[in-house]
Amino acid sequence: MKKLDDIPCGWAPASDELYRHYHDHEWGVPERDARALWEKFQLDGHQAGLSWITILRKRETMREEFDGFEPEKIARWTQKRIDKAMKNPGIIRSPIKIAATIRNAQVYLDMAEKSEDFSDYVWGFVDGKPLVNQLEHWKKVQAKTELSEQIAKDMKKRGFKFCGPVIVYACMQAMGMVNDHETRCPRHKEIQKLEKARRRA
Repeated sequence: MKKLDDIPCGWAPASDELYRHYHDHEWGVPERDARALWEKFQLDGHQAGLSWITILRKRETMREEFDGFEPEKIARWTQKRIDKAMKNPGIIRSPIKIAATIRNAQVYLDMAEKSEDFSDYVWGFVDGKPLVNQLEHWKKVQAKTELSEQIAKDMKKRGFKFCGPVIVYACMQAMGMVNDHETRCPRHKEIQKLEKARRRA
């Protein structure tokens, strides 16, 4: 029998192997790679109006179609390339979201040309240190925060699309900028240990 402080977050049922694996190995782990972070923002943008499990089940196909989410490649997409993607049933076939991804790739590269690292930019909002919440139940989590509104406002000012405060907060959770695992979930402490180990190294 599991102890009270050894129960995974309720949103990741054991009956869904894909969802549970995502929860146990990826969600909330601090990500520092700029390209990987940009990919997370794009996937959360494509999630708008949908459930995350929908994106999770399509993620590998989306990675293939979107050239590995390499901004350098996506920024050069032509209408012909967009039309090709729109024929793929394994992705979210939304012209608006695809256009936003292309625009976001261009903004990402514009920042890089100015020696602005996307990872440094995002993590700079929390001085490089993850926020650790004490969430008793996942249903009590906020959809957005003052910080996600601040980040969303700044991203929109820079030209990013599909980056509202709700999308931004979802990405903050996924990328580990904020630890929103329930306090009884083993991952709540495990992720903190990972971050401490990184800092010591």
